[in-house]
Amino acid sequence: MEHKCGNECACLKNVPVAPQDWYGARHTQVILLFVLITTSYLMRINLSVAIVAMTDSDASPNPDIPTFVWDDKSIILTSFFVGYVLPQVPAGQLAKNYGPKWFLTVTFAIGSLLSILTPFIAPFGSWPMIILRGLQGLMQGFIFPFCHDLLSKWVPPCERARLCTFVYAGIPFGTVLAMAITGWLSGTWLGWPYAFYLFGAAGLIWTVLWSFLGYNSPADHPHINPKERAYIEHVLGQKKHAAPPPTPWKEICTSLPVWALLCTYSGHNWGFTTLITNTPTYMANVLNFDIKSNGVLSAAPYLVFWIVSLVFSAITDFIINRKYLTVGAARKIANSIGMCVPAVALLTLGLISDADYDITNITLVLLFVAVGTNGISYSGYRVNHMDLSLVHAGTLMGLTNGIANIFGMFGPLVLQFIVTDENDPQQWAIIFYMSSAIYIAGNCIFVIFGSGETQRWNDSVQDEPKRFKGSLEVEP
Repeated sequence: MEHKCGNECACLKNVPVAPQDWYGARHTQVILLFVLITTSYLMRINLSVAIVAMTDSDASPNPDIPTFVWDDKSIILTSFFVGYVLPQVPAGQLAKNYGPKWFLTVTFAIGSLLSILTPFIAPFGSWPMIILRGLQGLMQGFIFPFCHDLLSKWVPPCERARLCTFVYAGIPFGTVLAMAITGWLSGTWLGWPYAFYLFGAAGLIWTVLWSFLGYNSPADHPHINPKERAYIEHVLGQKKHAAPPPTPWKEICTSLPVWALLCTYSGHNWGFTTLITNTPTYMANVLNFDIKSNGVLSAAPYLVFWIVSLVFSAITDFIINRKYLTVGAARKIANSIGMCVPAVALLTLGLISDADYDITNITLVLLFVAVGTNGISYSGYRVNHMDLSLVHAGTLMGLTNGIANIFGMFGPLVLQFIVTDENDPQQWAIIFYMSSAIYIAGNCIFVIFGSGETQRWNDSVQDEPKRFKGSLEVEP
């Protein structure tokens, strides 16, 4: 059950006053998770740029840098997501029942080692690369459910859009760094292998920091300010020594708001995955940018994404906390801007693809708009899992993220069949039309059937009110 005021913390009665310090233990956890997402995307995205150099003997001035002849590049890029979707739901359950800290430490360390091994595996052919990327995806498949579980225990509702968006802003930030650094390294004497060494090493460093500084919840943190702990536990309704309730699978699977969230998540993933995995190829073959320019220009829209997501998350929290809009209305408006504007940009890009004049500059502007405004949706669907259920936030993220990434895999695979000539802008236009339509459809479903309210199945033993109350309802 949600408080009458919505998710605003400040108006709760008898709530411990939030610590006035500008920095607390929750901020350390949020920063660690931001670096986690950033580093994971360094290892996840760099192949999208590196594969151009890995198949182009002229990319590096160093003749000793190996290159390969691969006809199944899209399959190599997509194989990551095959492994990625498998652990999503189990990860949510592991996080809820046992805590994610050490599972996250081990899986991320393995994924980082696989990045370092990539230059040694690539000479053996495309299929070993497909297997390696699938394993790397498997290890990274635990990250988002674990992050959502941790955020549901650390972030007060009135800071939800800001702090959660800050964490997930590691996606565009990591993308910016991965594309820019990989593009630059690939065009130097060091060559593409050093991008995999560098990012894998960064992942191993993060695991060491996390093992010492990361904690599953405020209750597990030995040095947290008692006032901060009391405040977080009170506003989130965390009960001491309360065993996690069973997962209400039937209620979750028959919940319209969950289905609406799943649809918009899937629609976003189709468009975003198509852009993020194929923009470097489009830039190289249609706009004829060299590998260095490709990396920088492919990355720049994600820098806009990062900035826009952070700015709009603060605006969203302000609107909700001032009660100008309900949580649900604010989420739907943010989601609509973040998905419909990119849809219009992609539609326009498709319409001008057969123009007789040079469309390079217009294309770059439209790609900036399509990718950059995506960041606004992070204040919409990306944090909606916690609006619906704090108790099962990790499970909801695992369920929706897993299915959405299955759906998202079809984007690059469809491109493999439609774009038979990577130099033909009209074939690319078909991809842009499809992504535009899917963006709009996914958002419409969310606007009609989505919700910003805590669902009644949040506490799966709700029929025993004497034992438990709603996730945000606290005992006086």
